Amino acid sequence: MVITKVIATDIDTLVAFSRKTFFDAFLHLNKPEDMEAYACVAFNVDKLLSEVNNRDSAFYFAWLDDELVGYIKLNYTSAQTEFQDKNAVEVERIYVLSSAQGKQIGKQLLEFAEDLAKKDDLKYIWLGVWDNNHNAIRFYERHGFKAFSTHDFFLGSDHQTDLVMRKEL
Repeated sequence: MVITKVIATDIDTLVAFSRKTFFDAFLHLNKPEDMEAYACVAFNVDKLLSEVNNRDSAFYFAWLDDELVGYIKLNYTSAQTEFQDKNAVEVERIYVLSSAQGKQIGKQLLEFAEDLAKKDDLKYIWLGVWDNNHNAIRFYERHGFKAFSTHDFFLGSDHQTDLVMRKEL
């Protein structure tokens, strides 16, 4: 697997891939209108381009045999959705194509994020995960994350709850 940093010229690929992996992961569990309402705000060119160009955020693509199979979004300091802790990094998004599940892509992306955090001498890595996403919760627990709080998440008009999980580095 090869991991590359996403740059502004990758924006169309990032938008399309973000939408695809998000819908593949969650459409069967949510109302289509809530999915589309969220995606229109979160995965449009202007929004993602502003995030790619934010010095406190970083996106990385995962490639396997020259095929885009996943991505991760990391937030530092002011870009973090909560805390804005200079001693931490947030994994805001980590998605893998359904066809690439079971190939350790998510594990490698998470380890990549942890390695970056350790190089920056950060103290912990954290993330929010939907409390109904049991597979993801188990995945994070297997990798040393522990739930310590919750926060609200709105998928369109649907009020959901995310577990906030943390791993000390």
